[in-house]
Amino acid sequence: RNPFRCFNSSPEVIRLAVMMYVRYPLSLRQVEDILYERGIDISHETVRFWWNHFGPMFAAEIRRKRVRQRSYSLWRWHVDEVFVRINGVQHYLWRAVDHEGEVLEVFASKRRNRKAALKFLRCAMKRYGSPKIIVTDGLASYGSALRAMGIKMRQRCGRWLNNRAENSHQPFRRREGAMSRFRDIKTLQKFASSHAAVHNHFNLERHLVSRSIFKQSRSAALAEWRQLAA
Repeated sequence: RNPFRCFNSSPEVIRLAVMMYVRYPLSLRQVEDILYERGIDISHETVRFWWNHFGPMFAAEIRRKRVRQRSYSLWRWHVDEVFVRINGVQHYLWRAVDHEGEVLEVFASKRRNRKAALKFLRCAMKRYGSPKIIVTDGLASYGSALRAMGIKMRQRCGRWLNNRAENSHQPFRRREGAMSRFRDIKTLQKFASSHAAVHNHFNLERHLVSRSIFKQSRSAALAEWRQLAA
């Protein structure tokens, strides 16, 4: 059924508002002001409701299409965790990226132990398959989890080997600052998963291609975005 059937606003406006809030480091009120300058008068609470309702839906559709196309992501994974404070309590956001920096899976947990690492790795491999090499830092939980899965020989550790994962944290960190942190772990998991899918969709590696190819890729990404939930 049409997911926009109960909304007075057009699907184009809803997609634009969700993209602006999830993709760029903007607050809800900043999105409201930018849309008002374009002649779209909505409240920031409407933007909040739209991203909560449609953000995960759009992200799931993007992820479903890209999983079929990225078989070469099984070559090497870079796995790392991000420290996130929620109401003064430290939580952990586990993230797996492939050798090109595309975010494959995110998983929020309260602890950084073997159980959390095992659950995260099994979830990622269930969706994408098992990689040939898994690059991690020196955290003992990774080795224990990989040993339990029987693939400890695929682990690689090194001082600079995991820079790919460290650099991939930067877009999420910028977005976290604009949101003034998170209120609970469910919101962290929901937003981080949606942000990763949208970031992958529009991450065109502009510094590696010519201007003409970049413009073609950007037009294709926008055209595909406008067809989400159509």
